[in-house]
Amino acid sequence: MTDHDHISRRSAVTAVAATAALLPLAGAATAHAQEAPHRARFFRHGVASGDPLPDGILLWTRVTPADDATPGSGRGPAAEVAWQVAEDEAFTAVVAHGSVTATAAADHTVKADVRGLRPATRYYYRFTAGGQHSPVGRTRTAPATGAAPGSVRFGVVSCANWESGYFSPYRHLAARHDLDAVLHLGDYIYEYKSGEYPAFKYVVRPHSPAHELLTLADYRIRHGVHKTDPDALAMHAAHPVIAIWDDHEFADNAWKGGAVNHTPGAEGDWSQRMAAAKQAYFEWMPVRPSVAGTTYRRLRFGRLADLHLLDLRSFRDEQAKTGSSAVDDPGRTITGRAQLDWLKAGLERSDTAWRLVGTSVMISQVAFGSIPAHLLGPLAEVLGIPKEGLAVNTDQWDGYTDDRRELLAHLSDRGIGNTVFLTGDIHMAWANEVPREAATYPHTPPVATEFVVTSVTSDNVDDLLHVAPHTVSLAGVAAVRAANRHVKWLDMDSHGYGVLDVSAERTQMDYYGVSDKTDPDATSALLRSYRTLTGTQRMEKADRPIA
Repeated sequence: MTDHDHISRRSAVTAVAATAALLPLAGAATAHAQEAPHRARFFRHGVASGDPLPDGILLWTRVTPADDATPGSGRGPAAEVAWQVAEDEAFTAVVAHGSVTATAAADHTVKADVRGLRPATRYYYRFTAGGQHSPVGRTRTAPATGAAPGSVRFGVVSCANWESGYFSPYRHLAARHDLDAVLHLGDYIYEYKSGEYPAFKYVVRPHSPAHELLTLADYRIRHGVHKTDPDALAMHAAHPVIAIWDDHEFADNAWKGGAVNHTPGAEGDWSQRMAAAKQAYFEWMPVRPSVAGTTYRRLRFGRLADLHLLDLRSFRDEQAKTGSSAVDDPGRTITGRAQLDWLKAGLERSDTAWRLVGTSVMISQVAFGSIPAHLLGPLAEVLGIPKEGLAVNTDQWDGYTDDRRELLAHLSDRGIGNTVFLTGDIHMAWANEVPREAATYPHTPPVATEFVVTSVTSDNVDDLLHVAPHTVSLAGVAAVRAANRHVKWLDMDSHGYGVLDVSAERTQMDYYGVSDKTDPDATSALLRSYRTLTGTQRMEKADRPIA
């Protein structure tokens, strides 16, 4: 069950095309095709599920009760929306049903927190409004709390910038039938104005609104655009999504009191902007919010894995300047005291084979040694650090070393093994061991491992240099690995996704890359597979991908 204890990143397709992208999930293709025009009227933003429990699932949709009731408009009448959950696509065996009311106050989004379902079971769901059915979604509940499943398997993604390309990784994950859920590690949307990132001449498809997101209406509109992407629609309809946020759901390098690209005088009050961004996020994402309005929470997958999901933007102090001793200040935090205590307690009392931690930014320490001069600029832009020299990325845990020291010491001192960090943000793929003290590695053993997935579309090194992938960046890869022996693999150029498989014996990440992020029909291919065997805290290359 969820556990929050004491705390309580193609132009927009038409609605008909978006609906058609989901039709393979539904039976009776002819009948559903006949309903498509009506669905386009009422269900223009698809369906989604998320946060699976052993006995339940969260369902989501948005309805458009009138043509002017567009996202962020604040217009449109209330509408009654019925929902059904069934064991079959034809809905001959409905096991749960109910209704909710869509109102302009919630941007006509609705959620149903369904309970009373069987564990580890595939279900189908749909909504009905105005006498018409939504597309059919497919979802799955988590294993029973005391069950010992042979494995659990997740798609893993992060950093989906609309203007940078197409969301083909979502499409490839939607096509898989072997996933228990998809884990989205943040930057589901980007707040930038059009042409800021990337520059106008490299924009693949313009987003909306064209200006930087500041208001509740702005964030709602941008979320609504993302829910018209056919690949996003397909992914959400095919699998439950477990999501956390990073900075671009708010603003670049967000912290509790501001952001790099937020100027209070010109862009208003930060607390109001952050509140608006959070409200839109919880309206538009299939996520259960806590009473504190945060995304940190815990999900359990039988006796195999606990999944601890972090919020590293709501409570953090402002990033220190690179090279400043403030990175070691024990008074500065990335998690906040309450969240760090919650995480430590949850890791210590966990009785599962594996402890998975979803963190939006990298926890492994990274020093940059001697980087070729022509790579300084693009690496600095990807990592968000000064171009004069590359010491640490203070937006990661490297900028909050006391929190990291405390957490890693806790793992070591309490003998907490089989801890795996799952990370996004950095637009590169990494396979790392996590030493308690990187300076003494490998003489002191690692206390955890970390799998970092690359971006769905957001620019990485070859994009910024406008060169062929895996050419110029190879010198940078060699330099980073030479200075960081705990980094076992690094890919600076690919875009794609991961598939994480967890069994009692090992946790393995298969890293997949797509052929061209600017091609809506991009193909997918395996890049590399890495795993950590139970009891080792070591990272090793796997001979083959997960079957």
